[in-house]
Amino acid sequence: QVRLVESGGGLVQAGGSLRLSCAFAGGAFSTYTLGWFRQTPGKEREFVAVISGRGGNIQYSDSVKGRFAISRDNAKNTASLQMNSLKPEDTAVYYCAAGGIVRTNPSQFDYWGRGTQVTVSS
Repeated sequence: QVRLVESGGGLVQAGGSLRLSCAFAGGAFSTYTLGWFRQTPGKEREFVAVISGRGGNIQYSDSVKGRFAISRDNAKNTASLQMNSLKPEDTAVYYCAAGGIVRTNPSQFDYWGRGTQVTVSS
């Protein structure tokens, strides 16, 4: 069974940076697309970034493009989300997800971590 565990969240001031990590276990990591999503109370889960199995296809939401960078290390079964120039509106629970194809719809992802809280103060 695939398991995903996020880490690296926390409290940061606006303009600061955080790096989220996603540890993967229970499957052939390089065969899975990895996505990052975020959610705030009362809102739907929102796409942030996605990376294909071998890293050749990367997509970002318009709201984070140019500020966030997704990456993966297939030798270590980990994925990361480097978040720079953080804004208060980036505050959310961030989730790592694994799926079979590169998509931005959360329903296309089969496995999810429990999330990590990111809070950006103004």
